[in-house]
Amino acid sequence: MRKEMLDRIVAGEVDLAFRRWVRPTVKAGGTLRTQAGMLRIDSVTPVDLGEITEEDAQRAGLELEELRAFLQAKQQGEVYRVVLGGFMTDPRVVLRESKVLSDEEFAAVVARLDRLDQLSRRGSWTRVFLGLIDQNPNVRAQDLADGLGWEKMDFKNNVAKLKTLGLTISHSPGYELSPRGHEVLRRLDGWVRRSLPRL
Repeated sequence: MRKEMLDRIVAGEVDLAFRRWVRPTVKAGGTLRTQAGMLRIDSVTPVDLGEITEEDAQRAGLELEELRAFLQAKQQGEVYRVVLGGFMTDPRVVLRESKVLSDEEFAAVVARLDRLDQLSRRGSWTRVFLGLIDQNPNVRAQDLADGLGWEKMDFKNNVAKLKTLGLTISHSPGYELSPRGHEVLRRLDGWVRRSLPRL
């Protein structure tokens, strides 16, 4: 969703969406991760295009003709009425702010990092990425990837895995470590600093 529409959902001006899908990409009772947080989905039901009213369109943040044109632009699939239930806090945001880790929590994070390293065809990367982001906040992903000899998209996909663990925060450009990421890195510091490339 566009930021303008997300802002209107946050403000309570929009609580409906209409989409044409071959198969719905959201489900009732589920959530959709957005830039504004986790958006709750209350219901997803098929609807005939002719049944959509002016009031429905307004609740979706559009004029009726504008909404119909949007839905008619795609011919395949059914039209669905999606009732939006408001925003929840993204669990990754809560996680990344928790900088006090017990020994058990720290051990669990290390185990997850070890598992990511083991599954990688490039070998161990998690500690190097954490140290690199710590020493180069807000540096473009392309520059960080080049410094490691990685493809940009492979680099970004792996940083996203660290973000899921609450260890990094994305910016435009670049990244920074979260409070949780700083604490994990502090405990891993000796190994990380010996492994960093020079940019």
